[in-house]
Amino acid sequence: MLSAQATQQYFTELDRTMRQVVNSLPEDPPGFGVMLRYAMGWVDELDQPYNQATGKRIRPTLLLLCAEAAGGDWRSAAAAAAAVELLHNFSLIHDDIQDDSPTRHGRPTVWKVWGRANAINAGDALYTLAFVALESLSNTIPSETVIQVWRIFNATTLELTRGQHLDMRFEQQTSVTVDEYMSMIRGKSAALVAACAQTGALIATADEALAARYAEFGLNLGIAFQIRDDILGIWGDPSVTGKSAATDIISRKKSLPVLYGLSQSADLRAIYTRDPFSETDVSDAVAALDAIQARDYTQDSETAYYERALAALESANPQGKAADGLMQLVQALFQRAY
Repeated sequence: MLSAQATQQYFTELDRTMRQVVNSLPEDPPGFGVMLRYAMGWVDELDQPYNQATGKRIRPTLLLLCAEAAGGDWRSAAAAAAAVELLHNFSLIHDDIQDDSPTRHGRPTVWKVWGRANAINAGDALYTLAFVALESLSNTIPSETVIQVWRIFNATTLELTRGQHLDMRFEQQTSVTVDEYMSMIRGKSAALVAACAQTGALIATADEALAARYAEFGLNLGIAFQIRDDILGIWGDPSVTGKSAATDIISRKKSLPVLYGLSQSADLRAIYTRDPFSETDVSDAVAALDAIQARDYTQDSETAYYERALAALESANPQGKAADGLMQLVQALFQRAY
């Protein structure tokens, strides 16, 4: 497996590249850049250094691992990894506004500190800087490959916004099918993971067929990861997940086990007409889900996508310590305790 020293090399180069891109912003007017640095977890609202983790950088790490496992120099993919993380944080800023979320990673969201209008503008800036980061790829890889990466990035961004649109629409939609939900998470959650794996392999080899196998790995990994989150949102251990049990029930989130339950259980449909939800209603809802084995159904779905991800990765034939690192990352994602 990759050593801690090797992983730290990834993080150090990723952080250096992202800071270089973000710090290219003009500081006129003063304070323009602080919102972006705050969103990235580098400073507090007063632009003073902030030393608490605000994200695991899983997506860029995956990209760099795939680049190395495919036989390339991971450093040549650092700009693409930075672009991915900048794009991800752009989406988080806008998601927090759209979801009216007051906190993220244990501190106020950008819009809560600076207002919605400023937060929208900060998100737009991070989105643009993601493409600025991509520009520097031309320094390390052929221009034809840069164009291919650019196309993947554009298609992925559209998928992110499509998925977010569906997620917001589902909040007002009385009935949502399992198929509709799976389409939503393919866009909102899995598309960027797929793009990371595909881009890393493409930068390493310029082999579109090989990169497509990595993309299949990433897509199924992303779907399985989201399904695991859905399980944790109802049956997760609060001491592990950091949030109260049955959070998704309380918020009436249309997650996979809930949608399955609503399609199978008249009791659950009746419970979901109650407003507001009491603690007893939450317990009744979980009991109704347990009665139809919704957790088993969801775990079976997770396992199916997890196995598809592993099969696609095996077909890509990753090599070296980075291949071990990929397996270590995949296993870590699916060892998050219930």
